[in-house]
Amino acid sequence: MTRAPGRLRLAAGQAVSVPGDLATNVATAVSLVRDAADQGARVVVLPELFLTGYDEAAWTHDASLDLDDAALEPLSEVARSRSVVVVVGAAVRRAVDPATGSGRHASTLSVLVVDPEGEVTAPYDKQHLSGPERDFFTPGDHGATIVVDGWELALGVCYDGCFPEHALAATAGGAAAYLVPAAYYVGAEHRRDVYYAARALDNGIYVAFAGLTGTCGTGSFSGGTAVYDPEGRPVRRLGLEPGVVVADLDADEVARVQREHPMATDRRDSLGPRTRVVLAG
Repeated sequence: MTRAPGRLRLAAGQAVSVPGDLATNVATAVSLVRDAADQGARVVVLPELFLTGYDEAAWTHDASLDLDDAALEPLSEVARSRSVVVVVGAAVRRAVDPATGSGRHASTLSVLVVDPEGEVTAPYDKQHLSGPERDFFTPGDHGATIVVDGWELALGVCYDGCFPEHALAATAGGAAAYLVPAAYYVGAEHRRDVYYAARALDNGIYVAFAGLTGTCGTGSFSGGTAVYDPEGRPVRRLGLEPGVVVADLDADEVARVQREHPMATDRRDSLGPRTRVVLAG
């Protein structure tokens, strides 16, 4: 069973992202973080590729950002001044290993984490790339969890959360919450609302889903940012409007749900062979 200490106030936010305009997107992210911090949030989750834009024109290797880009400093400053952890999506340019050539011209669809000291890292790269993302990005090769005030917070990105085993692996590793920056096109609202509620219910953990909203390049996105409780109910949810939702994560609620509905631990590693019986025809 997962156990985390006490409560953690977490926010998930959404807004419009401008393809290739890092400075504008950073400024928007800073505004969302300030709003969340004003409401007492310790962790703020923002959408997939928010800083660089969910648009193919912003996905080239040259358009991807470096983690030491000076344009990220306002985000570092707000994390330092408000003592918050920021989790946000971006296309990241990865270094080439001169010995092996590994990573040559590689970019990743990543989760950036800005800690309360203002340090920027990219501990997780999206493992399940979707559609044209595969033409631009190298998939991640490992899962990742960050620890904030004793809370184990697993990281995923959008399509990752459509695969039950992704959140299951995080829960097995001790995660009490699953943070998912995402971008869902208008028209996919039903799937969006089912997947992440299901990941919470499957595992008895909180899920924070931060969805891109509005128009970004050629795409129109449906928002739907929400925090789901360990039984899969939305604690707070947005529609299309920019803003943040704030929720208190409760370790006792995680423990209660996992005790009463232990689906994650009752899961069998194998269901054995399948028999097939033809009764007619």
